[in-house]
Amino acid sequence: MPIEQYTESIVLREMKCALGENDFGFCFPQGDVEQDKLEKALKRAGGKPDVCALGDCSLGGSGKAKPEYTITFNKQRQTIIVVECKKSVSKHISEKLDRPGAYAVDGALYYAKFLKDDYNVIAIGVSGTKKDNIKTSAYYWQKGHEEYTELKKARDIIYEPENYLRLVSGEAVKKAVSIEEIQELALEMHEALRELAVTEREKPVFIAGILIALNDKDFIAEYPNLVSFNSLLNRLQDAINNVLKESDIRKEKIEDIKNRFKIIGRNTGIKNIKLGHYNSLSWYIEELEKKIKPMMDFADNTIDALGIFYHEFVKYSGGDGSGLGIVLTPQHLTEFMCDLAEVNKNSKVIDICCGSGTFLVTAMSKMFRGANARDIETIRKNSIFGIESQDEIYTLAVANMIIRGDGKSNIIFGDCFDKALTNGIKSKNVNVGLINPPYAQAKSELEFVEHMLDILTTGGTGVVVVPMSCAIGTKFKEVRERLFKKHTLKAVFSMPDDIFYSNNASVNVCVMVWEAHRPHDTAKTTFFGYYKDDGFVKAKKLGRIDKFNKWRGIEDEWLRLYRERETREGMSVKKAVKREDEWLCEAYMETDYSVLTRDDFQETVNNYLAYLVKSENK
Repeated sequence: MPIEQYTESIVLREMKCALGENDFGFCFPQGDVEQDKLEKALKRAGGKPDVCALGDCSLGGSGKAKPEYTITFNKQRQTIIVVECKKSVSKHISEKLDRPGAYAVDGALYYAKFLKDDYNVIAIGVSGTKKDNIKTSAYYWQKGHEEYTELKKARDIIYEPENYLRLVSGEAVKKAVSIEEIQELALEMHEALRELAVTEREKPVFIAGILIALNDKDFIAEYPNLVSFNSLLNRLQDAINNVLKESDIRKEKIEDIKNRFKIIGRNTGIKNIKLGHYNSLSWYIEELEKKIKPMMDFADNTIDALGIFYHEFVKYSGGDGSGLGIVLTPQHLTEFMCDLAEVNKNSKVIDICCGSGTFLVTAMSKMFRGANARDIETIRKNSIFGIESQDEIYTLAVANMIIRGDGKSNIIFGDCFDKALTNGIKSKNVNVGLINPPYAQAKSELEFVEHMLDILTTGGTGVVVVPMSCAIGTKFKEVRERLFKKHTLKAVFSMPDDIFYSNNASVNVCVMVWEAHRPHDTAKTTFFGYYKDDGFVKAKKLGRIDKFNKWRGIEDEWLRLYRERETREGMSVKKAVKREDEWLCEAYMETDYSVLTRDDFQETVNNYLAYLVKSENK
């Protein structure tokens, strides 16, 4: 049988808060506070009576005041949080807010009306015992005031304590990313948009456009007060225009994004749903503001929340990613490649086929570390560059970067092989290239690698993930010869066979590290790593996950072996190679064939067959 302690545990987990001391302050349970001033205020309130009008402060309850949690802050001592929980959502809030003993919201506000004589009080009522059906309401009762206000943007979501401080001060909420939360919202919005018959082509622009609009502070303040669909839609388009006109995006692309919303505006399904209700236009805005935008505003977050969100959209639609052109590079692989390139605040980074911007998001977050405010502004405006040729995906990338504070949004719409475009990028002195080139295109993957390296400055670092076929000497002979004449192959890492499993992609890949504009010396050794075990395991519906938290230690060891150029049996070798040689660790390391089984051979054959089918190689 569900009990109230389930609700209490959900609150602590979602707040990322421990009982007792925390970095931000202190969390006291059941009214057991250790501060004289706070203790006296709670004593005036006493235990919650069954019935008490919210406006009646003449008499407190009998016995001890026992709010589930009372939270204080080290830096803002005049503000506290008080939390009341109930196991049943039917006991969330009463009609007149006068039943503090029985209802969560009533109880939280009951304590707040006594505490507000001494503190600014954030009162939170939480009900329900499962995360997927929990109800939450939050209110701000300023010290000494007779009226309180509801924090509407905290409705049915639990934030970390410091984010409630941001809410009451009008700042943007910043939230550490949870891939599971992104997946849950993607599934919910997929089902909602499917009910409205929104097409696959319109979905990405719809979501990206809203997220762009949410970068307009005036729009954030105004949209909750708009009462009609047309007024909200028009204000949304204005906000998109206001944000994008400050960027380097061409006017016709801005108009294209705005025009897509005119199509949405003609959708009778969403048009007829009253604002504030599930599946209304305002519902999408509120949900994205609460659950996706905070992840993008979190400076230390390297995860491409928007990219993952759309990957999940496609997966739930029953597609393989080709509908939107999304084959996301797994997040941990993206971080590993950025670390191989030693991305830092002085880097200038480009991805010539950037998709939703996964590499750029990860790189920018790493560049922020150790950077001061002036450095960060320079990084956002002048150090991140991307090129994308597909309309819908270009919009995602623009949204991704703008939402993260990229004032210029140096995402270019066009063909990365265009000479004028290439020359423009070369003038930026870019020294790091990161790409996962499109597979099975008219141009080979190595031609994308070659072009990216040609853009970089002399001595720049290019890190690429490509099919293993690119590392076999019998293929792409001319491109391989040109690469060795101009650039140095520093390292190649054979990656786990199923690393793209979550993307429904079966191709086996390797990661290459190149040094630009320094011809390869065939007398010097290249480092080869057999990096097949990243610690990830397959989980139903979630794909490959770091279930046992092994990845961080494994990545540290992989990087150490490479940086120290250490050879280890079964893991790494150094070998001087030529253009026609195989560029894979498997060709040079000693193998213990006694451990191989028939199943190993069968799995390899199956994987290769799947690759041939995927690449339409008959």
